[in-house]
Amino acid sequence: MVRRFFFLLFLAILVAAGAAAWALLVPVGPHTDTFVEITPGTPTSQIAAKLKDRGLIRSRYVFLALDVFKGGTLKAGEYRFNHPARMEEVWRRLHLGDVYTVTLTIPEGSNIFDIGARVEAAGLGSKDAFVAAAKQDTALVAELDPTAPSLEGYLFPDTYHFDPRATPQEMMAVMVRQFRESTRTIGLTADYHRVVTLASLVEKETPIDAERPLVASVFVNRMAKDMPLMTDPSVIYAALLQGNYRGAIYESDLQSPSSYNTYQHTGLPPGPICNPGLKSLEAAMHPAQTDYLYFVAASADPSGKSVFSSTLQEHAKDVQAYRRALRQPAPQ
Repeated sequence: MVRRFFFLLFLAILVAAGAAAWALLVPVGPHTDTFVEITPGTPTSQIAAKLKDRGLIRSRYVFLALDVFKGGTLKAGEYRFNHPARMEEVWRRLHLGDVYTVTLTIPEGSNIFDIGARVEAAGLGSKDAFVAAAKQDTALVAELDPTAPSLEGYLFPDTYHFDPRATPQEMMAVMVRQFRESTRTIGLTADYHRVVTLASLVEKETPIDAERPLVASVFVNRMAKDMPLMTDPSVIYAALLQGNYRGAIYESDLQSPSSYNTYQHTGLPPGPICNPGLKSLEAAMHPAQTDYLYFVAASADPSGKSVFSSTLQEHAKDVQAYRRALRQPAPQ
């Protein structure tokens, strides 16, 4: 009788061990995206129950035993599971905090409207909400630029990974922090308003790094002579702010009283017109020493290079050459 009892006990232990091993070692889970949100402070027992309910583990009891054996803390956040996995892999992801994030890439020269559109396309919120927040939350850069009309210029171009529940304010705080860290590497520690605003004009006028200090020199030289900068990107930005940009610059845009219209007002516009990269920021900090006052922008020239000149006569010839080049048939 005793022998029979121990045999049955051994058999039960063997079955339990087999079931535990099956639950622990055999992958289980979805073949399509399944999301699980773990809120801060959720007990491990509730986490295990939630994972079991979503079909991500076979046994919450084995999961709890694994957690005791492994030790550590399971981190809050939203997790994405898209393939069958062993229980230990599921536990490890929660232990490491391998939460689901949305990738957002901000190219150099993007303005707040461009970034807002990318935020909306990524499913991180609406464009309008992002733009509105970027115009309002200037406290994020008050220490750097007390007169900043918005966060334009300080949302550093980079690739970011955001929690899908991130607010515009949280996203912008990360971008501003990246601006601070990145500009520290090039020695930008003062005069942020002037440098970033000038750099934003440079960024929009040429994609060629070697030309950026030359473009910056043109703007600096024109300001020294109290000449209007007459840069088209600022006119476009003025139209964007007014909500009436039509995809091209019209005479009415050039006559706009907006303080961003550098055809009508001398000096720099009230703030940046985009978010420049480090090369443009460096160019604004260290413009080339030239006597240039004019240029045909690289973005407009078919050769892909800007043409610089010191006199209006030279510039007029450059413009004529540019227009002739435009009329040339494209090479076959």
